[in-house]
Amino acid sequence: MLPGRLHEGRGNAAPRQMAASAVTADRIRLTGRLLHTLPRPSRCDSVSVMRSLSRGNILLLAGVLGLGGALATLAANMERSPPEPAVEVEGPMPSIDRLALTGGRVTPDRFRGRVTLVNFWASWCGPCRLEQPGLERLSRELEEDGVRFLGINFQDDRAAALAYLDEFDVGYPSVADREGILAHRFGVPYLPATVLVDARGEMRYRLVGAQTETTLRRYLTQLLGERAPTPNA
Repeated sequence: MLPGRLHEGRGNAAPRQMAASAVTADRIRLTGRLLHTLPRPSRCDSVSVMRSLSRGNILLLAGVLGLGGALATLAANMERSPPEPAVEVEGPMPSIDRLALTGGRVTPDRFRGRVTLVNFWASWCGPCRLEQPGLERLSRELEEDGVRFLGINFQDDRAAALAYLDEFDVGYPSVADREGILAHRFGVPYLPATVLVDARGEMRYRLVGAQTETTLRRYLTQLLGERAPTPNA
């Protein structure tokens, strides 16, 4: 199983989340193979591929491919694709020692003893662009609390990635993941994806899809609270 697997020992919801994630991942892989000749979608998940077609074309494609049930369901739910809920994950944060896109080097020392947000993005990913301004604001807001942010640029053109960082005035470092190795190690199914790490260096939550500042702030505040010493300590 990939790093960042669902943690089954934290409540009864974990197995259900595991099943849902597995179904979603299978659907993504399936539609990715079948629809690989379509133009790059504006959203980075399986439903977004469907949205590049009209409802009628989706149903026609469903008939041709013999996948009427699965694709018809996607067509009927084209307007309902909220981000997946956060899932609890476990395991140490994979070690990262790479050159940052804008210069300097990112090493494990940067994150030691710090609550960390790791965001996987690409310049061609529409939802990544939607959430990026909020990520930047949040990184500046929580800088005094010691929260570290790291961007991981997934299979992107370097010039396009640099233009993206300049466009959104991103102040925290990003490293390139052209081979998809880091995405594999973090267990990322598709973009955008955010992994939250506690101050002990343990991965705790994975959130897939564009997230709001409110959602991310809530989880980060929880992890910061866990780091704080108790009054009787």
